Amino acid sequence: MHRGDEPGAAGSGARGYTGAMPNEPASSAAQGLRVDKWLWCVRVYKSRSQATDAVAGGLVHVNGERVKPSRVLHVEDRLLITRDELRLELIVKGMPARRGPAPEARGYYAETEASVAAREQRREQARLSPPAPSGRPDKHARRALRDLRRG
Repeated sequence: MHRGDEPGAAGSGARGYTGAMPNEPASSAAQGLRVDKWLWCVRVYKSRSQATDAVAGGLVHVNGERVKPSRVLHVEDRLLITRDELRLELIVKGMPARRGPAPEARGYYAETEASVAAREQRREQARLSPPAPSGRPDKHARRALRDLRRG
């Protein structure tokens, strides 16, 4: 028999087992949140697996360095997120307890001024550019393009 196994000893079974996980934080909001879970909770990605894939694929950087999905975020960390042609730079303002509605989620981060300006500039360029062709030109359109090139 081991010391902690005597009847009437403090804690039954394993030594010093209190029922809580040893590395489990008292409250996740005080300690931080995994980067993939945070991105999902604040609605940057539609699903947690999309957030995990983005972080693992190097599309999310925390404080300028590439991280794993299990990296714990803390308040005031800076995230650089690449989605398609869009690059978001966010500053973590809080840790959500759940994935709530979008207006609530926006309160947990602040987008930098440079990121907002770049996004607005991109939107303006897209507005001024001609519409993309709907697909491959048909036979008549190809002839017209060929005649246009020849003069």
